[in-house]
Amino acid sequence: MYSKEIIKEIIKVADSEAGQRIDLYLAEKTAKTRSFIKKLIEKGFILLNGKEIKSGQKIKPGDIIEMTLLEDKEVILKPEPIPLEILYKDEDVAVINKPAGMVMYPAAGHRSGTLMNALAYHIDKLASVGGPLRPGVVHRLDKDTSGVVVVALSEKAYYTLVEVFKRREIKRTYYAIVFGHMKEREGEIELPIGRSKTHRKKMSTRVKRGRYAKTYWRVLEEYKNSILIEVRLATGRTHQIRVHLSSIGHPVLGDSVYGRKTSLKIKDRTIKIPRQMLHAAVLGFVHPVTGEWLEFSSPIPEDMLEIMQQLKTL
Repeated sequence: MYSKEIIKEIIKVADSEAGQRIDLYLAEKTAKTRSFIKKLIEKGFILLNGKEIKSGQKIKPGDIIEMTLLEDKEVILKPEPIPLEILYKDEDVAVINKPAGMVMYPAAGHRSGTLMNALAYHIDKLASVGGPLRPGVVHRLDKDTSGVVVVALSEKAYYTLVEVFKRREIKRTYYAIVFGHMKEREGEIELPIGRSKTHRKKMSTRVKRGRYAKTYWRVLEEYKNSILIEVRLATGRTHQIRVHLSSIGHPVLGDSVYGRKTSLKIKDRTIKIPRQMLHAAVLGFVHPVTGEWLEFSSPIPEDMLEIMQQLKTL
């Protein structure tokens, strides 16, 4: 698979090279065609001493030529021998229990150690669609969210699952430990979500043109200043659970972006929360090729259980 990479090349004209037309000179120097060089000059991608020029301009000794090119760069997803819990796999899909702290796929700041690096090691053939570094990825979990995620392994599975997620024909259940206590035992949050105007990396419900979003919640256990809830998604917006719960005053414990409740201090005790206490417990969907209903579950991980145990003793 390939992506476009910007290549800048600086050439200094030697005394022996002076007097030539710049288009002829560069065609010979770069092994590109004259017509290609001419197009670059016309588009302003070739500068002479920092200024735009014409194809017939003659070069002088010491001239500095700056060329900007878009080259095809091969992008390879590097397989890495990272342990991975694969709950299910066939020729079309793989279902994985993602641990907290693992990024879904390589990107700026996370070039390796991702779920896709691990999957490339454990599975011989990945999908050929979806992006060179995220082949088959149809949905994702945040780095610090643990739980069940599905990845397409074939082209047909990929496009079918994309539509399935778009039509919201997916069963998704999460567990979250949130700050405070709810007045009711269950309820729903129906607030639009969009990109925050003040913090572009964050999402918000306080937007004029947000996308429709709906979240259902139900209280499972109560602790001092916090509760364990079950959450079901009717839609799948970016950071939806975290944003919705924070918007009603009950941020997910450990969420440093939307709640900042990275510790709980009650009387003389302080409980440090190592990551956002959010776990994707159940994922159900119709198999994109066979039409069979598949449903997978993941138990609450040890780090969340430990926090729950500490909260019970308060």
